[in-house]
Amino acid sequence: MPIALAQAGSTLLNPANHTLIMIDHQSQMAFATKSIDLVSLRNNVALVAKAAKEFKVSTILTTVAEKSFSGPIFDEIKTVFPEHEVIDRTTMNTWEDARIAERVNAIGKGKIVLAGLWTSVCIVGPALSALDQGFEVYVITDASGDVSDEAHQRAVERMIQQGARPMTSLQYLLELQRDWARAETYNETVATSIAHGGGYGLGLIYAKTMFNASEGH
Repeated sequence: MPIALAQAGSTLLNPANHTLIMIDHQSQMAFATKSIDLVSLRNNVALVAKAAKEFKVSTILTTVAEKSFSGPIFDEIKTVFPEHEVIDRTTMNTWEDARIAERVNAIGKGKIVLAGLWTSVCIVGPALSALDQGFEVYVITDASGDVSDEAHQRAVERMIQQGARPMTSLQYLLELQRDWARAETYNETVATSIAHGGGYGLGLIYAKTMFNASEGH
């Protein structure tokens, strides 16, 4: 019989065991995105960026043809990482850009978390490439999108078939926090959840206003 231990499973994310790569969250890519409404997409992207900043996650930001076609990275990312280098590419597959490989290798984490536009091109490419090279890959599906529901869903299914692990933006934040007794990140996690967590955020406002609730006690 297996033995239960009070410790996290090896496939769970923590702030130190992965690299987040946010890919092509740009205006031109968003205009044709139909699998998620753009208000929700921008909200979820902001949640992911704030989570990564709060927990000091190793983060790579990249765009495609920023000056000539696709436009700048979303303000929801830029305002969170104002001094962060954004690597601008010509490759549709981020993983084929040598600068990305250099950054991933320098960071040295075996788990890769991806979010971006479009799922079927700019996320499938690096996801399958990283999996092929032995990395564990996670995809934040609601901080990604595609030109149709069909394109997004088939892309997610294709990645899952090869071993990628799907997750949501709120799941990403809460998986990094994981224990409400972690006081050093508690306030920021709650603030991010209130700002971007939809109904969950409203519930936090209600509980803290009405009876000063605190999850860590």
